[in-house]
Amino acid sequence: MRCVIARFPFELTRNGVLEAMKGVKPEPVAGESVVIGRREYPAKQVGAVITRQDRRDFSAGEVVRAMVRLGFVCRTRPEAEPPAALNPLQQASARLGTPTAL
Repeated sequence: MRCVIARFPFELTRNGVLEAMKGVKPEPVAGESVVIGRREYPAKQVGAVITRQDRRDFSAGEVVRAMVRLGFVCRTRPEAEPPAALNPLQQASARLGTPTAL
């Protein structure tokens, strides 16, 4: 399958990706990922291995689109939600702590 990643055309096949990722240890996944075999790889790591380009040259979305077209499962991990903002009364209560029993 022909696809364009970072403005360069690549001829990718499912077997070619499996072969390229064989023996590659997955890095911790934070955002978008690709499941190859029984392992889950960050999309940027997969893109760097199969294209031999710097990770700054392409987006994770480009890699995910190509991997989906080849039949790989791709996932997106949601970012952690920021803690809810406390109103002034809640902030004061948090600073004072909980009362102790006598």
